Amino acid sequence: MASKGQKFKKYSNDLKQAILREYFENGADTSSLGKRYGIPRESIKNWITKAKRNIDVEVDHRKGGSGRQKSKNLTLEDYKERYEILKKYQAFLQARRGKK
Repeated sequence: MASKGQKFKKYSNDLKQAILREYFENGADTSSLGKRYGIPRESIKNWITKAKRNIDVEVDHRKGGSGRQKSKNLTLEDYKERYEILKKYQAFLQARRGKK
């Protein structure tokens, strides 16, 4: 499992194809391929699984980012609108607390 802030190593598409070719055509096992190329065996196994399922190995299918998307190019009007919404919500919450 990946830890927070972990960086993943990227391998060239040519290298991936060469490893897959060796695996499928020559029958090389994943541990020997991993040792020869200095790549974790699990990475090679993932590429093999993708190749068997006809998923493009060259494309990174990981989901990008997590959490809320960063707002870009917000104008002053956007911030004012957000501020007004927050003020109304705060007034609503205070009114609810007053009723109890």
